Amino acid sequence: MARPDEESVRQRASTGGLPSDGFIDSTLADIHTRYRGLDDGEVADYIPILAEADPRWFGLSLIESDGAVHEAGDVDIEFSIQSISKAFVFALVCQSRSSELVHERVGVNNTGLAFNSVMAIELNDGKPLNSMVNAGAIATTALMPGATSAEKWENIRTGLSRFAGRPLRLDGRVYESEMKTNQRNKALARLLESYGRIITDPLDTVDIYTRQCSLLVTAHDLAVMGATLADGGINPLTGRQVVSAEVARDTLALLASCGMYENSGEWLFEIGLPAKSGVAGGIVAIAPGKGALGTFSPRLDSAGNSVRGQRACFHISRVLGMNLFASNAAVERPGKGQ
Repeated sequence: MARPDEESVRQRASTGGLPSDGFIDSTLADIHTRYRGLDDGEVADYIPILAEADPRWFGLSLIESDGAVHEAGDVDIEFSIQSISKAFVFALVCQSRSSELVHERVGVNNTGLAFNSVMAIELNDGKPLNSMVNAGAIATTALMPGATSAEKWENIRTGLSRFAGRPLRLDGRVYESEMKTNQRNKALARLLESYGRIITDPLDTVDIYTRQCSLLVTAHDLAVMGATLADGGINPLTGRQVVSAEVARDTLALLASCGMYENSGEWLFEIGLPAKSGVAGGIVAIAPGKGALGTFSPRLDSAGNSVRGQRACFHISRVLGMNLFASNAAVERPGKGQ
């Protein structure tokens, strides 16, 4: 019987644990080299400060559930977390309130429309359909515990810091830049208020939401945060339980169905991982029980997703066997079918 070639073996490294450390390291290095010269896409400029990013930046970080770290490229460059924050704020709110409350107030279904759609609210009696679109994220942020806006914000900042395993800081320039251009988010919050979907001050809520999107992270941080969800809510580097295993499960389910907006189905079909992206160029993709991949490259496609990051996720998922839906042929067991 002929032995399979190396590429065939790589394609079949699917359902068990991840391959060896050396194989993972060489894979990340190879993929980084392959795509670092890819110049497709443009740096986001609708938020002025984002336009200052160097289009050459490209980092890949994969952190396993046991804490093993594998990295290539610009993994320590800080950038604003942007929409990726939605996933982790959702988890924090579910932990402090309940998944049932968030489900009732916001929902978990994909809108099939743009992330900042007004129509999606109007078509559903004022209820945002999920916490990954802007309206749903604003409604979810409004549920964060805290007697004052300052307390709510601090609970978000410290909660996301626990996910990252280090104190995260606000980028004041990004925050100020976004506050000057977030009229649509303010309008969404006012609309939610008119339907009774948020009972806190809508403009204060948008301010907190803008702050959470302006926290600085690295590709390494994203991988740690994702690996925390992959490991049942336990940060693999600090050993700290950030959220429960049930909340981690619910968050990953929501990311699988809604994390990449109206392209979530295509993403899941091609890459097979719950994921979230941000317009600063970050992507986090998570393989439950295995680990998570954090990528950073500011060149975006027309949908606002990192071009290099998407290509890297596609190949890393396949080569390392991270796709949730990939499976090898069943091993024949004695007595079965007899």
